[in-house]
This record gives sequence, C-alpha cells and structure tokens, in this order.
Amino acid sequence: MKTKTAKLLIGFLSGIILGILCHVFAKDAPWLDTVIKSVAYPIGQIFLRMIFMIVVPLVFTSLALGVYEMGDLRKIGRVGIYTLIYTIVASVASVAIGLGLVLWLKPGIGLDMSVIQKMGLANVDTNKVLEFAKGTKGIGEIIVSLIPKNPLGSAVNALDGEMIALMIFALIFGVALALVRPNSHDDPLVKFMETLRDVSMKIIDFAMALAPYGVAALMFAMTAKFGWGLMLTIGKYVSVVLIGLCLQQFVVLGVVLKLGSRFSPLEFFSKIREVMITAFSTSSSNATLPTSLRVADQGLKLDRRVSSFVLTVGSTANQNGTALFEGVTILFLAQLFSVNLTFSQQVVVLFMSVVAGIGTAGVPGGSIPLIVIILQSVGVPAEGIGVILGVDRFLDMCRTVLNVSGDLVGAAVIDQAMARSNRSGMEQVRCES
Repeated sequence: MKTKTAKLLIGFLSGIILGILCHVFAKDAPWLDTVIKSVAYPIGQIFLRMIFMIVVPLVFTSLALGVYEMGDLRKIGRVGIYTLIYTIVASVASVAIGLGLVLWLKPGIGLDMSVIQKMGLANVDTNKVLEFAKGTKGIGEIIVSLIPKNPLGSAVNALDGEMIALMIFALIFGVALALVRPNSHDDPLVKFMETLRDVSMKIIDFAMALAPYGVAALMFAMTAKFGWGLMLTIGKYVSVVLIGLCLQQFVVLGVVLKLGSRFSPLEFFSKIREVMITAFSTSSSNATLPTSLRVADQGLKLDRRVSSFVLTVGSTANQNGTALFEGVTILFLAQLFSVNLTFSQQVVVLFMSVVAGIGTAGVPGGSIPLIVIILQSVGVPAEGIGVILGVDRFLDMCRTVLNVSGDLVGAAVIDQAMARSNRSGMEQVRCES
C-alpha cells in the first residue's frame, strides 16, 4: 500500500512540476500544445477509461451483493437510515461552513472584472451549460426517473447522469435475491456476481499499475496549459473554497471520526492517502469508487457488506465537497454582481446546495448545470458561471477529495454503529435465553 501511494505521489508531483516549468518557459511553443494533445491527454484518458469501464459492473455487484449478504432486511433498513442521516448532516455542515466563510470574507466584493476579462474567464462559452440547465428535469420527473424503465439503458448511461437509477435497480435486485435465495452462496447467480465483483477489483489493480503515469499526465496537461496564474486571478474565491473544504475535511470529519469510529483522524487519513490522491487526479467520485472499495476492505478492514453499500451510494449521493462548492460559488457570484440576497434567499441557497450535492453526478463538472439552476432561482445572472469555469477543474479536483473522504468516514462510522448494534442484539438474546 505504501509503495503504491509513494509512486502515485511521485507521479502527481512530477506532473505538476514539469507542467509549471513548461508553462513558464515554453507556454507559447507549438510543440507544447502537441505534447499535451498527443501524449499527456491520451495517457491520462487511457488511465481514466480503464477505471470508468469497470464502474458499472462494480457498482451493480457491490450494491446487490452488499444487500444480499446482509441477509436480514432490517439491517439493510438500518444501514440505509444511518447513511441518509449521515449524508444530510454532513452536507448541511459543509454548506453552512462555505456560506459562513463567504459572508465573512466577502471574496466577490472588490474583484477587478477587467483582470477577469483579460484572462478570458468571463468569455467562456456558457451556451452549452445554460442549454443543459434548461433541460434539467423538475422534482416530480426526477423522483419518477429514480426507477429505471430499462435497467440496461441506465447501465449504458450511468456515467452520464443515470447512476442513481442503476443503483436503485441494484438495491431492488439485491433485496429480491435475498428473499428468493436466502443464505445460498452456492447459487449460480450469486457465485457469478461474486466472481464478477472479484474480477472487477482485479481490473482495478491493472488500472492502478498505470496510475502514477496517468496521474502525472493529467496534472501535466492542466498545469502546462494554465499554470498558477488562473487560480491567482480570482484567488480570494479559490481560497475561500479551499479553506471551507479543509475545515470540513479535517475539523468536522475529524471530530466525526473521533466520536463515531475506531480510528483516530491521523490514522484514518493516513490509510486513505491513495484514495485522496486518486480523487484529486481524476476529479470523479465514480472513478475513485473502485479504489475506495479496495482501501475500505484491505486498508481499513471494514465490513464489506456495510462499506459496499455506503461507498457505492455515497459516490453519487454524499457529495459534501460539491455541496460546499455550490453554496460558495452562488454567494460569491451574488457579491460579484452586487445582488443582495435576503436571509430567506440564503436559506434557499443552503437547502438547494444540499439537495444539489446529493443529486450531482459523480463525474468531472457534474455540479455546474445545477449551480446555474440555483443562480437563476435567486436572481443572480446565470451567465456569471463563466467567471469560475476557468478554475472549476482545479476546484473540482479538490472537492472530489472531500467527497470521497466523506464517503469513507461515513462507512467507518456506520460500520462501527452496526457492530455496536449487533453486539447489543446478541446480548439481548443471551439475556432472554
């Protein structure tokens, strides 16, 4: 584990350093653009695709088998309730931290718009984002779409927004399998799914062998193209997001770990370093899910039945970092365009950011259309999204780290809660006997 993490970290840092050097000394050289497009980009995408290609079978088998292996459907209900409570509480805390920082530090006030225009941040073509936002479903349609008409169609489009529908089908399938074949691990279907899950994990091992090179390529492509100037231009905004993410990651989640799990915060975050680096470099909770499952099983030694359920659901539903980012961005743009939001509108922003965080696709840039919808609902010019699109990639990488860390913290806490519940249940049985 330590060797893999060290290699990943070396690839990560070497990509950043080489990219910055190329940006400083050769950013206008024609060969640099060729290297980015023809070498770095393909290597990075091959690494990502090796992970993405296994996400669908891994999500389906992990969720369905996680439900099946619990056996007692009451346990499934308890794990589901614990997961829901944790997701809501963690998301509300995350957004509240973000909004509090924006109201205190006011990053959008006094920002030089002429500098933004020169950097091209406000000239980003937002037409596609706005069109996508207009086509977003209403609440009723969203609820109905949770039940897939065609599970195979949901599987095909899982990485384009239908992951939750696939998860719902996997949950229902697992419940039905537990009722039809209770405690029957010799059943051909169960054995097939267990084998498919194991094969999926082995393919992830293949992908992780390429990880140091893929991560180096991804980081090189980003830093060689933009350098650090892009972040410095709207540094106050970026800083507020990063401070909020760090407070949620190390203070809030640290306290949760201390009170609700068997791990100390230092031990826990040390054990999940590989997951955090993978999340940062891929900007995708879905792409990081296989690594999270492996680390939860082999590194944290969590009950696979619990961790499979919590992590798989959390990769789409528990987006602490995304919720914080959305809340900060909306208030930042309101300040930038001198739109004074009332207290009730700020409460609406908090509520909608939590809901949007839960409903955001776990892929790079998945939160942007939902931010546009919230901007429109509180009277902030939706075109303002172009101001932050230039730094969104970097912030996406950072918030994905919190997203996946929050999932693993939730899995550790719920694992401990279920262990306590099982012990108390056994003690009650002994007393009655």
